[in-house]
Amino acid sequence: MNQLTKTAVAGVAFFLFIQLVPFGRNHKNPPVTGEPSWSTTELRALAKKACFDCHSNETVWPAYSNIAPMSWLIYYDVAAARKKLNFSDWQKGGRAGEDPAAVAYQLTSNNMPPFRYIIAHPDAKLSSQERKKLAEGLLATFSQPIK
Repeated sequence: MNQLTKTAVAGVAFFLFIQLVPFGRNHKNPPVTGEPSWSTTELRALAKKACFDCHSNETVWPAYSNIAPMSWLIYYDVAAARKKLNFSDWQKGGRAGEDPAAVAYQLTSNNMPPFRYIIAHPDAKLSSQERKKLAEGLLATFSQPIK
């Protein structure tokens, strides 16, 4: 067996072995307990399009989110995002996890949604006009009472 074959076999064996690690496959979304009082349905649609997969309890888990090591990254990203800002847990302080100005800055500086997310979800890409509209709408929404 030549070196290339040994390396390939070792790589496949390692890939199969890491599938046994039971992390990142719990894809049960918690219930939605409260949502912001959206100023318009368009604002909610923009947030759903670009933010809800990570920043809500309405995550759509793609098939590849069950395959390590992607499952680890996706699970970690969603858990961290929900901890910072969760549109589905508004009445429990979902809005308190992040400063509204910081959220707006992340949107307008093209940091959110992250590029690696847009690669897999091109429909989540926002135009600069949509980014501005969403940032302004979220700033207004953060000051609204709980729905």
